[in-house]
Amino acid sequence: MHIHYISDTNSILNHFLAQIRDVNVQGDSMRFRKNIERIGEIMAYELSKSLEYKPVNITTPLGTKETTAIKDGVVLCSILRAGLALHTGFMNFFDDAENGFVSAYRHHPNNDEYFEIQVEYKAAPTFNAKTLILIDPMLATGQSLVAVFNKLMATETPKEIHIAVVIAAPEGVAYLQENLPDNCHLWIAALDEKLNEKQYIVPGLGDAGDLAYGSKL
Repeated sequence: MHIHYISDTNSILNHFLAQIRDVNVQGDSMRFRKNIERIGEIMAYELSKSLEYKPVNITTPLGTKETTAIKDGVVLCSILRAGLALHTGFMNFFDDAENGFVSAYRHHPNNDEYFEIQVEYKAAPTFNAKTLILIDPMLATGQSLVAVFNKLMATETPKEIHIAVVIAAPEGVAYLQENLPDNCHLWIAALDEKLNEKQYIVPGLGDAGDLAYGSKL
């Protein structure tokens, strides 16, 4: 797997990452969503540098200009519900992309710390021979991403596979390396220290879905 750590170089990205973590800022859910969206825009720009381009000629009012355009179709696919704000950031830049959505959540059958990943909903276009960008803000254990990936790949074969996460734990990165194809690209805005006993990222930021859209049952 090809891993890209975006925040290794100081940029405005680190400013937005600091704000989404800050307990003094997190109470403003609209600001949290907007900052996640901004992070998505920065990640989309950085990811776009790795894509394949083709030459195109553009007609202007005064002549023609040779430039480049993305060669292959792009499909953005996010994991509900936490991925929606990040998805919007990517969609702001990949504005010609098709879009897909998959639900995945931790199911605790025994009401204890043990959980299973449930994938129950998929609405996505075909991405055969296209570039698939799979979007999820938090990479904790990696089980949700792998479950969604396997669901998507059951009938599809994309040309390129990119996975974009805002905050990752080392355990989740290792799990993806063990369970996903070597040709995948993993884009990480920030790598954190570890998972705690409840499999949450530390220091992390809490539950991204709750912070963006309110607490759930």
